[in-house]
Amino acid sequence: MRKYELAFIVHPELDDSAFKDVIEKITQNGGNILQVNIWGKRTLAHPIRKQKEGQYVLMKVEMTPASCPQLERNLRFLEPILRFLIVLDQ
Repeated sequence: MRKYELAFIVHPELDDSAFKDVIEKITQNGGNILQVNIWGKRTLAHPIRKQKEGQYVLMKVEMTPASCPQLERNLRFLEPILRFLIVLDQ
């Protein structure tokens, strides 16, 4: 198992319950969630899908390298997620 950092931007107009549902859907993909940092709503450098703000989240997860492509695929299909980035944590 390797450690990864997952940073993503969620649609700014989601209410708290829908926001927590998005985080729960991501955590159901397997692996261990080590840490979740919710940075809150921030202004984007440029519009993404006609949105000028987004809710930022940084997660530290531990998972196998084989499950990383599956997580990326699931993140692409989640409509409220505007952008995401998965990097190997050292």
